[in-house]
Amino acid sequence: MSTIQVTLPDGSVQSVAAGTKPLEIAQSISKRLAEDAIVARVNEDLWDLTRPLESDAKLQILTTKNPEALEVYRHSTAHLLAAAVLELFPETKLGIGPPIESGFYYDFQRDRPFTQEDLEQIEKRMWEIQARDLPYERKYTKKDEGLKLYSDQPMKVELITERAGEVFSEYTLGPHFIDFCRGPHVPSTKKIKAFKLLSLAGAYWKGSEKNAQLQRIYGTAFFTQKDLEDYLNRLEEAKKRDHRKLGRELELFTVSETVGAGLPLWLPKGATIRRVLEDYIVEREREQGYQHVYTPDLAKVDLYKRSGHWEHYHEDMFPPMELEHEEMVLRPMNCPHHILIYESKKRSYRELPVKLAELGTMYRYERSGVLSGLSRVRCMTLNDAHIFVTPDQIKSAFSEVMRLVERAYKDLGITQYRYRLSLGDRSNKEKYVDNDAMWDLGERVLREAMTELGLPFFEAKGEAAFYGPKLDIQLADVMGHEETYSTIQVDFHLPNQFELGYIAPDGKEHRPVIIHRAIISTMERMVSYLIELYAGAFPVWLAPVQATVLPITDRHVEFARKVHERLLAAGLRSHLDDRNEKVNLKIREAQLQKVPYMLVVGDREAEADSVAVRHRKHGDMGAKPVEQFIAEVRALNDTRITTD
Repeated sequence: MSTIQVTLPDGSVQSVAAGTKPLEIAQSISKRLAEDAIVARVNEDLWDLTRPLESDAKLQILTTKNPEALEVYRHSTAHLLAAAVLELFPETKLGIGPPIESGFYYDFQRDRPFTQEDLEQIEKRMWEIQARDLPYERKYTKKDEGLKLYSDQPMKVELITERAGEVFSEYTLGPHFIDFCRGPHVPSTKKIKAFKLLSLAGAYWKGSEKNAQLQRIYGTAFFTQKDLEDYLNRLEEAKKRDHRKLGRELELFTVSETVGAGLPLWLPKGATIRRVLEDYIVEREREQGYQHVYTPDLAKVDLYKRSGHWEHYHEDMFPPMELEHEEMVLRPMNCPHHILIYESKKRSYRELPVKLAELGTMYRYERSGVLSGLSRVRCMTLNDAHIFVTPDQIKSAFSEVMRLVERAYKDLGITQYRYRLSLGDRSNKEKYVDNDAMWDLGERVLREAMTELGLPFFEAKGEAAFYGPKLDIQLADVMGHEETYSTIQVDFHLPNQFELGYIAPDGKEHRPVIIHRAIISTMERMVSYLIELYAGAFPVWLAPVQATVLPITDRHVEFARKVHERLLAAGLRSHLDDRNEKVNLKIREAQLQKVPYMLVVGDREAEADSVAVRHRKHGDMGAKPVEQFIAEVRALNDTRITTD
């Protein structure tokens, strides 16, 4: 029998017989390593621990400490789910079952919808199969044989027809389950120690509304029961903070089918939060010398062809509208309009940087399956700005933007975020503008600026905008999931597209550079984030209602009304609850609405021109003169304290 050379991560080399399995090598190293092993990395590919090695290779044994091992583990749990479904409901047709960031899912097609009771039954059967210690066995099948084998599974037939070569891999799980799959998988079901089925959802085959509608079962899996329980506890907390749930309960926004999906209606309280947020960021921008503009929500298609957005983004735009002899389209971004404002007159280097800002409304054709409350919508208003600079002003202008970002996030109480330097890919000329010198300069300047500011960042190749590198601000939710909320982009391309210029000290015309920036994202996404960050209990300066005045009886209504009017006159957001209800009921309802202060007024308060202050978190705070209470809340507004 021939021998092969296996190189381990520490550089040592083992001579083993051809056909030796990675698991056997792990066992030869240590019993503990073999017990912890989940999957192997052979050269650059992930392999089953039980897949034989046939030639010289580099080998790494991945354990529960490796993120890639968790993906494989979850993929194997998805197969376990499918096996349980077929045992219980053999008429079911299989779709796909990949691992995802939070766990896994599997798509199924069957006439009768799954129920919550079915999920419990399926999960119980999964544990029964797990206890059988069934191996995940890889086998190879010729394409024509496979098409016959899966003849009763039309979605698998479609995948094999599209993806398989003359021979393809599949995995068995016991004598009755087999699935077309590239793998790899854990060695056996006994490796799977902790999992939970979470929910049911609808899904279209291959994500297209034109295809069959399937039933998707979501689940999660972890290496230990403790990790699973910690995740489930965070999930419960996330459900309590879900901005869609709180948006209904706190009367912040609503969605109407009559208006359309992804087009939320801001209710008075939600609109108040948004307006406070808008006023805040506009004031910060004024302090930095921004000039605010208004531009229309639509333009000719020709504008976006000129900018390049039509070529790169038209699939995410709404269809053009025929208007007489012109094609108009709802804008997907504001930059072309701001560029036209810049070029509306001759510019001198003495004017630069020119900072144009707008709370600009944009429209994106998001697919219905991804729409969600305020966080994914089709109509959004961005805290947008474009800074036109000379090349040697890029770093200072970018640094000023970053200082504004840090200031705004501090005032909003946002602490869970990271900076991602999103880079281009020189090899991808279709996705990115072909100008290596431009990319090199932009990426170098951003790195230098972040380093000089002392702000940590990580890099991500292939995440840049098509016209230049950018810095993305990644916010994390209660589950730890990150999404891009704000971005700062350096753009050398659009100034060329629009032939922008400024007269330099040499008397000649030169190209400016554009910095695209959004400090606090769209109003929709930021408000959705803040709802979940504060679980609806906004800090006083952001709260839609800062105080509710509660007369004890009808004879106290007149004094309560005067207190309410004084609060309003002082610029505070006050509500008068003069219903003929017991004051304890009013307090309880105000508490549920997460109002920071409840001001109870009765005979003593009317006589002393005071209010009995009750805080939503700290309870009874005693009586205070009305003017003292007003002064204290105004101070909270001015200092933007974010803790109760």
